[in-house]
Amino acid sequence: MKVLVADPLSDAGVEALSSDFDVDVRTGLDKSQLLDIIGDYDAVVVRSQTTIDAELIDAASKLQVIARAGIGLDNVDVDAATTRGVLVCNAPQSNVISAAEHTVALLLSLARRIPGADATLRGGQWRRSEFQGTELHDKTLGVVGLGRVGVLVAQRLTAFGMRVAAYDPFVSSERAARMGVDLVPTVGQLCELADVLTVHLPKIAETTGIVGHEELQRMKPSSLVVNTARGGIVDEDALHQALSEGWIAGAALDVFDEEPTTDSPLFKLSNTVVTPHLGASTAEAQDKAGTMVADAVKLALAGEVVPSAVNLQMGAGVPEPIKPYLPLAEALGWLLAELHSGQANELAAEYLGWIAEHDTQGLTLSALKGLLSGVVSEWVTYVNAPLLAEERGLKVSARTSSSAEDFLSLVRLSAGDAQVAGTVVGTTSRPRLVSVWDFGLDMELSQHMVFFRYIDRPGIVARIGQWMGDANVNIASMQLGRRTAGGDALIAMSVDSPVDDALVRAVGEDIGALDARGVNLPDRLFGE
Repeated sequence: MKVLVADPLSDAGVEALSSDFDVDVRTGLDKSQLLDIIGDYDAVVVRSQTTIDAELIDAASKLQVIARAGIGLDNVDVDAATTRGVLVCNAPQSNVISAAEHTVALLLSLARRIPGADATLRGGQWRRSEFQGTELHDKTLGVVGLGRVGVLVAQRLTAFGMRVAAYDPFVSSERAARMGVDLVPTVGQLCELADVLTVHLPKIAETTGIVGHEELQRMKPSSLVVNTARGGIVDEDALHQALSEGWIAGAALDVFDEEPTTDSPLFKLSNTVVTPHLGASTAEAQDKAGTMVADAVKLALAGEVVPSAVNLQMGAGVPEPIKPYLPLAEALGWLLAELHSGQANELAAEYLGWIAEHDTQGLTLSALKGLLSGVVSEWVTYVNAPLLAEERGLKVSARTSSSAEDFLSLVRLSAGDAQVAGTVVGTTSRPRLVSVWDFGLDMELSQHMVFFRYIDRPGIVARIGQWMGDANVNIASMQLGRRTAGGDALIAMSVDSPVDDALVRAVGEDIGALDARGVNLPDRLFGE
């Protein structure tokens, strides 16, 4: 079998592949060159430079596996690979130590103003009095995302005498307590506490700009911000304003909205430390990434289960009657993660009616996959979802019942204070949302949705409609639910495009909402 290594790979990785396969290392090829040769290969290994899109996958008639020697998969069309039956895998743990150490290195450089002091001394000036730094001891570290990297950073900075607080809605309070971490319910509250804020989240629609103007304004003037996760999680325009106007004291960045870049307004500020995405740039991380993907390729081409597969399908292991409910369960999991508040220590799944007669384990995995996908930095799969839940102390329970109320079958999920339920309808098994926060509904589960909880009174629908119309947001459907007249009520809307969080908050404030949420689900759950 033949393996194409299309991006630079460590010698250890190439040697591991060469022991079993005919390996061609051909880096720097453009797309037309790849199209000419990719049909000869059973596997292709890339890093971040080469993009494997749908056209290349279609041309790769023998291709069985695409392996990414690293964590991110932005340069691989996973959906196209899945459609073709090509397995996609990565090396999710290869750089966690290097990323954590680089986070600490950036923070220390920023706190002690090392880059500026180094540059002036090399320039022939002894300007000792200008580079007074700050100690980390007895300060509060705020960690946004307690995944593997976030935990490693917290452990290392605890050794400096820092207190640790964190925001991660799917880490249990018990596990946080064992780590000596205080959990806080919102990013904004964490910003108020933190002397140092570091982010360790995946970049998706819901996390982009999660640290923005509002959050930065809540920080202390002496606070520092570090981002080694993904560009855009910290809003760069807001960060520039915060640094320029003294809302915070400094920032250290390894990642940026657009990469590569050498021209950012942030580079012109004296209170920033910047590096060109070096989090994984250690010899050890490169060797681990190479050997990990080599092992994955060997397993894949031997027909074995690949633990790091990101598009592993449930396949024949799921009863046919259950398969139409898999995307529903995953979508409900995503929705649940967006709707709950506070800490969720348990995911409770219920399978009611006809589906209860079958093995529903695959549905629980799908729900867990959806729940975790927006809150952990790793790519969540059916394989690693239980492990990621266990690491966070998230308990998963499931029960079945032959009674499904008014439905043939029903999937109901609960976590924290949130609850959602749905079913599928029609010959194409369209997902239907039938309950949110225990309010009965009957509407299509769509990609872009908005929810308002409020006290029932006249005129609310008109006011929401006016806000949406003024913002050029087209409402596709709207459902109202209430328990008693004048009591708690719910408005659920599906809309044609994502709704800005600021608009959702503004509408919520105008109507006195008890809760206001905009939700955007992934395209792939709707077959787009």
